[in-house]
Amino acid sequence: MRFTPLLYTSSTLLLMLLAGCTVGPDYKGPPQRDMPGTFGSLAGADVDKANPAIKPGSAASLSAHDLAAWWKSFNDPVLDSLIERAITSNLDLRIAEARVREARALRGIDAAGLYPRVDASGGVSRRRDSDSVNSGFSSNGPRNLFEAGVDASWEIDVFGGVRRAVEAADATLAGAQESRRDALVTLVAEVARNYAELRGFQQRIDLNQQTIKAQRDTLDLTQSLSRAGISSDLQVQQSASDLASRESQLPPLLTGARQSAHRLGVLLGQQPGALLEELANEPDGGTRAGTIPRPPAEVPIGLPSDLLRRRPDIRRAERNIAAATARIGVATSDLFPKFSITGGFGLQSQNADTFFNMDSRTWYIGPSVRWNVFDAKRIRYQIKAANAREEQAVAEYERGVLTAMEDVENALTSFIQEQARRRSLGSAVDFSKRALDLATDRYKSGIGDFLNVLDAQRVLYELQDLLVQSEIGVTRSLISVYKALGGGWEEQMANGK
Repeated sequence: MRFTPLLYTSSTLLLMLLAGCTVGPDYKGPPQRDMPGTFGSLAGADVDKANPAIKPGSAASLSAHDLAAWWKSFNDPVLDSLIERAITSNLDLRIAEARVREARALRGIDAAGLYPRVDASGGVSRRRDSDSVNSGFSSNGPRNLFEAGVDASWEIDVFGGVRRAVEAADATLAGAQESRRDALVTLVAEVARNYAELRGFQQRIDLNQQTIKAQRDTLDLTQSLSRAGISSDLQVQQSASDLASRESQLPPLLTGARQSAHRLGVLLGQQPGALLEELANEPDGGTRAGTIPRPPAEVPIGLPSDLLRRRPDIRRAERNIAAATARIGVATSDLFPKFSITGGFGLQSQNADTFFNMDSRTWYIGPSVRWNVFDAKRIRYQIKAANAREEQAVAEYERGVLTAMEDVENALTSFIQEQARRRSLGSAVDFSKRALDLATDRYKSGIGDFLNVLDAQRVLYELQDLLVQSEIGVTRSLISVYKALGGGWEEQMANGK
């Protein structure tokens, strides 16, 4: 077999493929940041005394498994069920999953550029050449043409443009997966927050109804005393005013409870009112509302450096840097020539009975090169734009890290301070109950003013309502802590899968 120039050229191109370079910068990883050893909200000698649930010394004890299913620490089976159903049927999560599939398909499109392309064609035609064009020659007259064949082309990725495109697509796919995880973190936190608020509204409604009943009894008492000449009409009017004021506070609470239940229904991919009956009663089938989810006895927080591997939005920002870096190489590859090998084989004949004869064969094969030698610096401007996009991705990553730190610090501060507020309100409620008992006893003994009883009732009920709101705030703040830490997604990527 002779080693023809054509084979020599093809062999040279194959060697260039094997030894081809990949233009553009290689991704070196995200910018390094010095992370503090602990969160600033946990610093100080008073943290242990004020918040025994949070211990800076045990901050590193937070396990990935506990953080992934943090809502189970509330020990609320209804909340567990709601979150499991939301993960299965939430529409935002379904959209995020579809975007992952889209990114995977787009990655396949880019990867297809590494392989040859083969097209098959065939046809039958009848044609006649123009006598005017064939002036001076005899016309061949009408004739048939039967043809079929395959054409193949292979653009050899000598300078790595396609490989860089695949690299960018891989990073984009990973970013889409992190977006799904981010949607999952948000979903779990939203379900837990709305559930806690619903239970809080239900407790406030129950407290308000008890208060209305007590104040209605007080009004009945003052009216009876007024008819007996023991109490004045002023006391009756004051008692009626307090009752009406308390009754006016009930509709907004009912509205808030309904809205929270409606939101939970939508988060679970159902009609807004689908969960009203299910969430109206206690889990054991009682008639009173369920309790607000209680925080666990101890809340391990982890280290600030853990945010870089736990927060899906930071992981997505890091993948965006990798994708932007690879796209610089894609743009740079356009500065260099494109080498291809093309070829084809087919059959062509004017007669159907000779179509499959060996004499009807046609074929061709050969290398080709295409090089954009002048484009008014268009490619170089594209490279500059790609570099600018990489700078943006780096800045967004750094901003994301700072935002994550801010989220955790704010959530921890809110959780710590709300716990202290709840303890103070609890003490205030105890004192107020004793004050009401004393005022009531004095009034019934005829040595106290009825206005003191009304004032004591008003203060007690307001403090009880504030205590319930504070309990909601503690739970809501802890949910924000877990969300800010990046909790609530599965662990596949933690092991590099």
